[in-house]
Amino acid sequence: MSAFNILFTSAGRRVSLIKYIKDALVQLSPEGTIVTADKQKTAPAAFVGDVHEILPEAAEAAYIPKLLEICIKHDIKLVIPLIDTELQVLADHRSEFEKISVCVLVSSSETIRICSDKRNTAAFFRKIQVTSTDSLDVQQILSDPIASYPYIIKPAFGSGSVGVTSINNAEELAFFLKYIPEPILQKYIKAREYTVDVLMDFAGKAYAAVPRLRMETRAGEVSKGMTVKDRRIISEAKKVAEALPGAIGCITIQCFVTEAGQIIFNEINPRFGGGVPLTLAAGAKYPESIIQWLLKMPLTWTDTDNWTDGLVMLRYDDSFFIDCGRVIT
Repeated sequence: MSAFNILFTSAGRRVSLIKYIKDALVQLSPEGTIVTADKQKTAPAAFVGDVHEILPEAAEAAYIPKLLEICIKHDIKLVIPLIDTELQVLADHRSEFEKISVCVLVSSSETIRICSDKRNTAAFFRKIQVTSTDSLDVQQILSDPIASYPYIIKPAFGSGSVGVTSINNAEELAFFLKYIPEPILQKYIKAREYTVDVLMDFAGKAYAAVPRLRMETRAGEVSKGMTVKDRRIISEAKKVAEALPGAIGCITIQCFVTEAGQIIFNEINPRFGGGVPLTLAAGAKYPESIIQWLLKMPLTWTDTDNWTDGLVMLRYDDSFFIDCGRVIT
């Protein structure tokens, strides 16, 4: 078998995820290479791969040409983007990578547009007739003396919970309206919050889904979580993911479950989420399945219900200690 080389873009701090995928690659393609790319030499994930490359930000004109150059240089077979800002540009340029036999693990341009703008996401939820968080008229709430606070305000284009703010009164609402771009206002929902990692195959079929209870978050990313084998959440999340046009890879879906058992969908991120290491640690073989699909190998994880229920993740910071010569030019 020829080497199957994988490139992670915007590798940043995604150390755990890259380690899991590296372990899967060792088992399936021992000669495979892990290449990380980031705009910085000091990205922590740079020190868990085999090679690190410097890559411009996705908004820069040089981004796609440089990425193509890296793919050719390292004979890359699979590109896995790790932040939201790259997804649209990669989806729009997918054909350029296909010409050099590189698979970019990104959903269709239409799906990225649905997921990246929360207004589009809300319209998508309404279209497929699932219960979701409603966007409210900001000015109407602001002028209503008996409005039922608290609310949540967030930017229409947002990532990692940046700009997501709890609003407790009209004064706070008026203040944050000045600073949050294209704001969306939603009712604060008191309920258990879940993230569901849905694995989509290359035919748009939901192969597996693992719900994770968000026990605690830090800087918008789950810091404490637990896998929960809830059949209704699994079924409904798969339906949502399969309704997306051209969804592939890991689709991260967020929802609430009320005390009455109602599932309320909130957001969709069409990439590996920050808490996905919990899903992988529970035994969900997402990396192996993706590599085996691309290599046209028999799947080794066919019982997609075979993952550990009630596995708890407690995250903490760790460190690499690197000689300065490796990070300072």
